[in-house]
Amino acid sequence: MSCLALRVHLPDFGENPIMTTDPSAPATAAVISAEEALAELVAGNKRFVSGRPEHGHRVSAAAAASGGQQPHAVVVGCIDSRVPLEAIFDQTFGNICVVRSGGHVVDRAVLGSVGFAVAKLGVPLIMVLGHKRCGAVQAAVEAVRTNEYPDGDIGYLVDQLTPAVLAVGADDPDAPEKAMRAHVARTVLRMRDVTGVTDPVAAGRVDIVGAVYDLDTGLVDLLP
Repeated sequence: MSCLALRVHLPDFGENPIMTTDPSAPATAAVISAEEALAELVAGNKRFVSGRPEHGHRVSAAAAASGGQQPHAVVVGCIDSRVPLEAIFDQTFGNICVVRSGGHVVDRAVLGSVGFAVAKLGVPLIMVLGHKRCGAVQAAVEAVRTNEYPDGDIGYLVDQLTPAVLAVGADDPDAPEKAMRAHVARTVLRMRDVTGVTDPVAAGRVDIVGAVYDLDTGLVDLLP
């Protein structure tokens, strides 16, 4: 048992070992390093872009993964309907944990979900994925430009995105694109402080990366 498992006590939402109910279905291969996990996501995105995906959303694949899970990454992305994360990375059932919110804004539920994926499910990779022409980021840019901020829960999203807009300057013609990238970078840094994530990152067992999805080409580009 790892030191991390001894320190972090979380509820049991699912077992790790891979079990299949269909012997003919291929089991999800365990990925033991962040490098392997990232390589699989990059390869899956290339398959998606080339029009040669390996995985579909068939009920037989769901049944094969139903006995347990051993995902190799948790991907934090936007709710945008044009960015289905399992599809753009060509990942099947049990491969990745997905956490989505408007503009991939994080709150305690998002942070706890990421921490659970690392501490309980043992994922070695956290990816924060922004995307071009993000409506939530655009709303934040417009709010800063006009000094008119929405109220209520939508206002919370805009408030959380505003620091990235201010960092790049709302008057910049490319402010939405630059702010989106800045927000990805800020979120990557925030992930390092999540309960259950800090120690394995420091020990080199978990990596955190940022990336951007292009709505037009389907390509995912890693941020430096």
